[in-house]
Amino acid sequence: MNHLPTFGLQYMLDENIPWEQVEPGVKRKVLSFDERIMMVKVAFDAGGVGALHHHHHTQISYVAEGVFEISIGAEKKILRQGDGYYIPPNEIHGALCLEAGILVDVFSPIREDFIQDK
Repeated sequence: MNHLPTFGLQYMLDENIPWEQVEPGVKRKVLSFDERIMMVKVAFDAGGVGALHHHHHTQISYVAEGVFEISIGAEKKILRQGDGYYIPPNEIHGALCLEAGILVDVFSPIREDFIQDK
């Protein structure tokens, strides 16, 4: 794992980390990670969708910019810049971007699927 560019990166300079297109209207940057924790920046165009899904990771996210409709389980809430949310392991969740924005996601353990084949 140590060969990956952001493994253990202590200072995350945005301009030095490339974007990865995830879905139409959604791109991400893996900012830094180690064996236990990972931080990811996700940019959404208005109308961009983080489809409903689940994973065994604990996730905490911060709305850095924009407006999002966040679904966790059966509940939906509109969140804006400065808001955040917590997703326990295996909970179905997703996001709809209402106004272009950025989420900062933290995962534990790391999302190995985000760094495979890099």
